[in-house]
Amino acid sequence: MENYPLLGLFLTMLWFFLFFAWISLLVSIFRDIFRSSDLSGWGKAGWILLVVILPLLGVLIYVIARGGQMQLREHEDAVEREKAVASYIRSVAPASTPSTADELVKLGRLRDTGVLTAAEFELQKSALLA
Repeated sequence: MENYPLLGLFLTMLWFFLFFAWISLLVSIFRDIFRSSDLSGWGKAGWILLVVILPLLGVLIYVIARGGQMQLREHEDAVEREKAVASYIRSVAPASTPSTADELVKLGRLRDTGVLTAAEFELQKSALLA
């Protein structure tokens, strides 16, 4: 440990960070290439070959040429995923059940309009509160 100076530790951590940032950038570019519906199969193959054979230059060219569209496709995909999740939650969520207070208000209205007598109201109220 004494042969490894603090600057060496800092540079090692910096290189690890840059390595993982590079991998993340490559994954997002490959995901965008395969997600693009405006590229033909040959176009996708060309971009992949360019990024694999000349990584730094290929990534730079891709970001310059298709960076704006890349962001739009990512946004559209996020909106679609959000809609799908919301739809799924609505489909599996139980129907909203009225609370005891809501039921008591309904019983009070029925009593006030004369549909229920006072005795029927008390009986239903005690059943709700039990």
